[in-house]
Amino acid sequence: MDNRNSILTDTLPDQAIFALDIGTRSIIGMVGIPDGDRIHIVAIERAEHTKRAMIDGQIEDIDQVAKIAGQVKERLEKKLGCKLVKVCVAAAGRALRTESVTFEMELARAQKIDAESVSRLEAGAISEAEKQFMNREGRDNERQFYLVGYTVSRYFLDNYMISNLLEHHGRVLKADIIATFLPTEVVESLYAAMHKIGLEVASLTLEPIAAINAAIPQNIRLLNLAMVDIGAGTSDIAVCRDGSVTGYTMAILAGDEITESIMKEYLVDFTTAEKIKSRIDEAEELKFTDILGFEQTITREAVFGSIKEASYRLCQEISEKILEVNGGMPSAVFLAGGGSRLSGLKEGIVEHLKIDAKRVAIAGNNFKINAYSDEYDLENPEYATPLGIVISAGFNIVNDGFRVILNDRPAKLFRGGTFTVMDVLMMNGYNYQDMIGRSGQNLVVSVNGKRTVFYGEKAEPSVLTLNGEEAQLSDQVSAEDWIVFVPASHGKSASAMLSDIEKPGSGKKILVNGIEAKEEVSLKTGDSIIIETVQAKEDLAEQVLFDNTDEEQEQFDEPAPAPQNVPGILIPPAQMVSTGIKLDQRHPQDSVQPETAFHKSDGKITFFLNDKPITLPVKADQRPYYLMDMLEYSGLDFKNLTGRVVLEVNGESGYFQQELKSRDRILIYQVNE
Repeated sequence: MDNRNSILTDTLPDQAIFALDIGTRSIIGMVGIPDGDRIHIVAIERAEHTKRAMIDGQIEDIDQVAKIAGQVKERLEKKLGCKLVKVCVAAAGRALRTESVTFEMELARAQKIDAESVSRLEAGAISEAEKQFMNREGRDNERQFYLVGYTVSRYFLDNYMISNLLEHHGRVLKADIIATFLPTEVVESLYAAMHKIGLEVASLTLEPIAAINAAIPQNIRLLNLAMVDIGAGTSDIAVCRDGSVTGYTMAILAGDEITESIMKEYLVDFTTAEKIKSRIDEAEELKFTDILGFEQTITREAVFGSIKEASYRLCQEISEKILEVNGGMPSAVFLAGGGSRLSGLKEGIVEHLKIDAKRVAIAGNNFKINAYSDEYDLENPEYATPLGIVISAGFNIVNDGFRVILNDRPAKLFRGGTFTVMDVLMMNGYNYQDMIGRSGQNLVVSVNGKRTVFYGEKAEPSVLTLNGEEAQLSDQVSAEDWIVFVPASHGKSASAMLSDIEKPGSGKKILVNGIEAKEEVSLKTGDSIIIETVQAKEDLAEQVLFDNTDEEQEQFDEPAPAPQNVPGILIPPAQMVSTGIKLDQRHPQDSVQPETAFHKSDGKITFFLNDKPITLPVKADQRPYYLMDMLEYSGLDFKNLTGRVVLEVNGESGYFQQELKSRDRILIYQVNE
């Protein structure tokens, strides 16, 4: 038994990392142990797929992938003299999608920024990324995707770029994020293959993130650099600048394009074409047998000629993706993966990017910064992804023992590093609306020229506990923690009948969208209702949506100051939307049930909003109403504002968190400038 096996007898140290790089053409297994500020790689094994079980980095044949992965696992176990039970893996494939968004959140007033505010900011940004992702033209909306991770490129506080928002004082928070999505089948197939060989997935990251962690260490990421990991089925691309990874994407062409060109040119099977491709640099002449049984001999120059077109397309696709994700030319490019060693590829990328040849290099020189080995040559560019998986897990202090239970099942953790409750929920299929709920849509009609609103039902709040205690989204999660989460239930959209306004046949002429209604009609948003009576106009009672007492009506009849003469708070429409103060984002305890709108009973409080009385139930917990509670009853469509919004209470400027008292007079209106 060698020195390594004398150290690793029956079990690996707790901090050891076992990684599997499940590629299109082969599976590489690697085991490393953190040693100070580097990872000691103690074992590496590799096995080729005997069948095309992987296509473009995605598992097609789970049983076949499990078989080859099992062989790699068994060889490592034999070499190390121990049992491997947990594994770190990375996902790839054409199905990888990324979205870059900027999200801004305005607080009610300038204050110290706490972790919960940062979590709400990031959750809002992720929600916007999800909307943008699902609304993208041509996207298959019925396919279910996981949010597998997100990266905050930069934060801003009051329009000033800042690396960390916590404990700073300000009001306007903004974040630029890159969110990554994978179809559920990509994730589930990886878990299924690992389960078949008795392995528990300890962490799952993305191949471009893993590769850049190996090829471009943190200490050189201030430079604008690009990393391309060229495999058999896909070419993963990641870029960095100013110390952060700012984008990652995938080219749909890779080494298989070259192999398929050789197959077509010389009528050989895939395996023979792969051998020809790998031996281009080894001999002047290459011998092989084609599918018809004829032996052939070809020159190196002939092979280069046959793959010239495919190589050109590959270099062009990679170069265009680099420029697209980076927003321009990077300072330098690192090429990794088995495909990076293909003759002429480096020169082709130099040509397409029109970059200095000394600024494009094969990755490997930087691997030794984060890892070392007494036995293996780690400068092999093919090790970028497996080494990156080990480095990601080792340096983020997420080892094989890190496990979180979500609703009585092990949670899927798609990356290393520290986790918050929000991270765990979003990596397991929950979204922002599951956490906060969504109120039902309002129904808005016009009655004799006046805007009338029927309000949708409020959402039932979510239930969230961490280790049995009530939790917040920003709470940090530790190994073996258990989370219970019951998603918020969305409120029903408002519905109304014509009789909710005026009963047909009541002796009045009722027109709905210009057509006389003589029977019950279901209303829809945008309907225009005109009610005509034989009574004189001055005797018509003004329509109200809430009952009020004679004394309240008497106060209502008193003249109120004209809005244009009131010095209120002027809020630009964009800022009003960015506050996120909508019905479905308020504290669940502040919810007002819409069925109270047309009924009156004890335990209610009356205000006067925009010259009309509004009666609301006293909150169950006796908390006061705030000015922000009135926004939804103002009749303004905050998604489509045309001017500035004024907030005013009893003739004075108001603010969102201002407490209201019974019979307060409130004005919320727009000023077009």
